Amino acid sequence: MAKTRNPLQFVQQVRAEVAKVVWPTRRETLVTTGMVFAMATVTAIFFFLVDLIIRTGLQAVLGMFG
Repeated sequence: MAKTRNPLQFVQQVRAEVAKVVWPTRRETLVTTGMVFAMATVTAIFFFLVDLIIRTGLQAVLGMFG
C-alpha cells in the first residue's frame, strides 16, 4: 500500500476499509460469548480435577514416609 500524506485521502481510505468489515450479528455475538464461558468452565473443572489428583497422590506418597 502506498504512503499517503493527504489527511483527507487517509480518512477516505479508512472509511472504505471499515465499510468492508462484516460485523457479527447479535445472535453470533451471544453464541460466541456463551461458547467462551462454556470452554472457560470446562477448562477450570479440568484443571481443578488434575490438581485434586496430583494433590491426593502427593499426600499419599508423603504419608508413607511421614
